[in-house]
Amino acid sequence: MRIVGGEFRGRKLLSPNSQNIRPTTDRIKESLFNVLVHNYPEYLKQTRVLDLFAGTGALGIEALSRGAGFCQFVENSAEGVGILRKNLNKIGLNERTSIVKSDATHLATIGSQTPFNLVFADPPYSKGFGEKAAACLISGQWLTAQAILVLEENPKNAPDQLPGFERLYQKTCAGTAIGIFRIDGST
Repeated sequence: MRIVGGEFRGRKLLSPNSQNIRPTTDRIKESLFNVLVHNYPEYLKQTRVLDLFAGTGALGIEALSRGAGFCQFVENSAEGVGILRKNLNKIGLNERTSIVKSDATHLATIGSQTPFNLVFADPPYSKGFGEKAAACLISGQWLTAQAILVLEENPKNAPDQLPGFERLYQKTCAGTAIGIFRIDGST
């Protein structure tokens, strides 16, 4: 696993020892970020990123490498949090990040924190966790008015719609469905 573009391009990330964490592959990451860079570049320029089901942090770290200003990682497993901390230390990103050990399907209200512009969600496949996390983002007011959510899912279970969002893009790459959704301004 490596960072595929931007400031930290080529740097290696630590991988999990167990099968409990399924990092986004370099091929999928490269495909996803090509879409973001070419179609939604404003979402990578000094924006606030939220990486749900973060695992190793590969997606949020990639966004930081490509110009995002800050990333908050949400990961529930101790193994994931440990690997994530090591990856952030290794690259020197602690000042531009925070880690929350929490279940991304039960996020509370954001409170006084500044909302996020770009969200990555790479949950365990075929369990509906992406849809639950998306609902939490809306009910907890975690998103800016034009925020986008990137959801990875098994192609057989990828949602065509998410309540409160409009789908902008959907593609299957290497056995993973990548959906990009923008928050619906009428929500």
